[in-house]
Amino acid sequence: MAQRGALVVVEGLDRAGKSSQCELLRKSLEESGMPVKYIRFPDRTTAIGKMIDEYLRGQSQLDDHAIHLLFASNRWEVARSIEQDIARGYNVIVDRYSYSGAVYSAAKGNPNLSLEWAWLPEIGLPRPDLCLFLQISPDEAAKRGGFGGERYENQAMQTRVRELFHALFKVVRGGHDDVQIIDAGRSLDEVANDIRDAVRGCIERLDAIGPLRKLGPWPGSPRAE
Repeated sequence: MAQRGALVVVEGLDRAGKSSQCELLRKSLEESGMPVKYIRFPDRTTAIGKMIDEYLRGQSQLDDHAIHLLFASNRWEVARSIEQDIARGYNVIVDRYSYSGAVYSAAKGNPNLSLEWAWLPEIGLPRPDLCLFLQISPDEAAKRGGFGGERYENQAMQTRVRELFHALFKVVRGGHDDVQIIDAGRSLDEVANDIRDAVRGCIERLDAIGPLRKLGPWPGSPRAE
């Protein structure tokens, strides 16, 4: 049986360079003869994605819980196709995933929307073989072009998001090395080289990793015991 593909997620603050790095990674893998697919979340082309797009552009207002569940639903819309592509040997690169979904919702400060609650709709989605977090300071991100064009692009929100990303990674890592921090404040090529090396190392370890896994429940919750 042919080796399955790898599921690679790229996360980070807004304007950390995620999309640019995903494109460079896609190109690098394709040039090496590896089959690749690239997905961006939210997928704004679906019916749910169009509702999310209106919200992010400030054209509609939704309850914090409702918009969070829409983001999660947007990921579930394509979960099956991700699994099928992985099984067929494609390496699937994902720009933003469940980690962003939980963190951005919890960062709003709603006392009834904790990080643990926000994680619940993500349980059972395909678990990345590798999650790369592009680390950049909110101050540096704010200097980059286009910052401030959408709802969450302000420094106070981005500072809180960064804190929660690190808090979430401490919880979900569970002793695995599937989350790696990349210094995104360097040149485009330097960051791309680190990402390429990490992803190729992940692909080489797929036999040891085994079948594609699922995102699990929050550690300590009844479902985790």
